[in-house]
Amino acid sequence: MAGRYQDFHSKALVPGYRKRLREPVIHAIDHVVTLVDGFPAPLAAGPDGYRNDVRLAALFASIQDMLQLFSRDRALTDYRSGPEDRGSEQISALLLARRTERNILGMDLIGDQVRRDVAQVSVSFSGHHLLEPQASAEECQRLLKRRAFDHLLVLALGQIAETGMQRDDLQRQRDLLQRQLQAMKRGSLSFDTPEASRTEQAALQTELDSLAQQLQALGAHADVLKLHLDIVAERLATAEQQLRKQEVELCLSPMNIRLDRSDPSARQMVFQELESARGERASLLPVLIATRDLPHREDLVTAAERYL
Repeated sequence: MAGRYQDFHSKALVPGYRKRLREPVIHAIDHVVTLVDGFPAPLAAGPDGYRNDVRLAALFASIQDMLQLFSRDRALTDYRSGPEDRGSEQISALLLARRTERNILGMDLIGDQVRRDVAQVSVSFSGHHLLEPQASAEECQRLLKRRAFDHLLVLALGQIAETGMQRDDLQRQRDLLQRQLQAMKRGSLSFDTPEASRTEQAALQTELDSLAQQLQALGAHADVLKLHLDIVAERLATAEQQLRKQEVELCLSPMNIRLDRSDPSARQMVFQELESARGERASLLPVLIATRDLPHREDLVTAAERYL
């Protein structure tokens, strides 16, 4: 990861950039290593695992649904078709899915009576996908750490892009106001009294001054590289705020309806969830996938030839 950071900044023109980034980079690396090492132990995501672990049953509607999704996953398909696979019998990967909760009206058994239109909270998972499938669990973890570090850089680059867009927009506004102010001073835009014209000119000048202050806060063009360096350093130095993990406890019915912990039919489970500074959130589960469990995917060209 440190090598990637050096490549990323090797063409920087800011003196002392290596010294400026050294501590933030070390801090960010320490954070992502701790983050990924803290993931739960990989779960065998096969028929037996589905029947024995309530997390898989909450994530997928059925065993077939789970295995079909794995077989269609782009990352897993690419890995299995590449030279790295070499006929692996078991593949390690990180499963991510978005958790959504919504209020619904459903049926419930209260005492001996079935009640309709009972307020309930339904929990669903969507957007399932696998990250870094590998035959080796250790290699999967290493690649996940690199991916997490890269995500911190992506956040920094996004902020740099937003700053650049903001600067361009402010400069366009400033240029427009300057042209308007110059035209007003020549008397070509105003049909009002001199007093009204002076009032408008004063208002335009005030807005120009405000835009100039905002541009100054963003930094002069000569300071842009230093500003960008500061953004990257700040994101890396606050890595634990940019990408964090928390545990979410759920008590769900077999239909993924939230239940009280004391309900005898409640399936109690704990998910770890990743949250990005951009507000993105995903439930995570390291999985082990036995390739023998995956349904065979027929080649589409071969299938089409049968009908020709």
